[in-house]
Amino acid sequence: MRPSFPRVGVLSVHRPTLERRSAPPHSERFSLAAVAPIVETRILVDTVEIFRPGEPVLEPDSGEYHPGPDRILYTGAGAIFSAGGPGLVLSLEGQTYADDTRNRYRLLAPLDVPLASREDRVRVTVATQDPGLINRVWRVMNISDANSLAVVRTTWLDETTQTTEA
Repeated sequence: MRPSFPRVGVLSVHRPTLERRSAPPHSERFSLAAVAPIVETRILVDTVEIFRPGEPVLEPDSGEYHPGPDRILYTGAGAIFSAGGPGLVLSLEGQTYADDTRNRYRLLAPLDVPLASREDRVRVTVATQDPGLINRVWRVMNISDANSLAVVRTTWLDETTQTTEA
């Protein structure tokens, strides 16, 4: 015989109404707001920059276009985490495909950071633990995540840096 446990907020064949429990006293509630300062000081330890590449500017003397100044959207606390190793891009013989790096990363930043848009860029300007992060550039894959229960803003990235400055 299976033990019977009360189920909160679930309809039952035997009890066709929702059971409700009163909320725990305020002093016993878990608050995500209380976790945010800990995460921001212990995990978001690097300085990151979210930016939009500048519009091309015509160089009148040479007649060539050069990248314009970047539009900085955010500079401040953040952390970059790898979300797995490089992926594999397959193509059919004779078919072209984009040279996509498939190096997935996540940017974690405070919740008050503006939402990054697809094709924005991210770079680390100060790395407290791993100097290998400095000056690498990632492309924002999709608009930043937004969640009902969140402590940090998560943005999925794809690395675009292909060489090291040696």
